[in-house]
Amino acid sequence: MSYREKNRSYFGDQKIYRSRHGELMGVCQGIADWRDLPVGPIRLLLIVLALSTAVVPVLILYIIAGMLMPLEPKGHTFSTRDFNDDIKGRYKENRHHTVHDIKEEFDDLKDRVSDMEDDVFNKEKEWDSKFHSST
Repeated sequence: MSYREKNRSYFGDQKIYRSRHGELMGVCQGIADWRDLPVGPIRLLLIVLALSTAVVPVLILYIIAGMLMPLEPKGHTFSTRDFNDDIKGRYKENRHHTVHDIKEEFDDLKDRVSDMEDDVFNKEKEWDSKFHSST
């Protein structure tokens, strides 16, 4: 049994794709998504590799990888990065509505608490009046 078969839960059956959200052909982002890693260190590693060996061969290999890796199918993955980008985008688009909704909810809660306080104090007055009137 190979190391990969023993650790199938870690490796999974996820295929590697070029990301639709990458900067240049989506190769580094695809590798990052494939292993659920941040893309920054992968890009940095590629740059260090290119500068420490030879830039042109690394660029040629990068372009070949970009041509051989299949493009990520639409709706294939929904990573945490996509979720955060979606939330940030919706917040920026609806900032005014978001603040308005929060104010409305706060006012509603304030009214409900006020109503509950009125109920409690009215019951106390009711009991006080019953107690004092009977004596």
